[in-house]
Amino acid sequence: MKRLPASFFALPSGHEPVREWLKSLSRDDRKVIGEDIKDVEFAWPIGMPLCRSLGNGLWEVRSDLKGRIARAVFCIDRGRMVLLHGFIKKSQKTSPADRNIALKRMKEIK
Repeated sequence: MKRLPASFFALPSGHEPVREWLKSLSRDDRKVIGEDIKDVEFAWPIGMPLCRSLGNGLWEVRSDLKGRIARAVFCIDRGRMVLLHGFIKKSQKTSPADRNIALKRMKEIK
């Protein structure tokens, strides 16, 4: 049974940024990220190396792709994992811009 079912954050326009980001990736990349999200859904609470707190109520699912690193940032709202933002990581630290996008979206649902 899923302990923390995943859902997608939706903009007022109905667009789901994380779903759209996932669709833009290759089938192999989508599979890896999807499996990682599923692992968090079933094994929550789960720690490193798969999942890490970013503070302020934000968490990241950490996916290793071939030669790249992906992150899906989520918050927990009413017992659900709400996927707020997804990106391919370019540097060691999560960029303030990526973090701010996720924080802004989290504030819209809380």
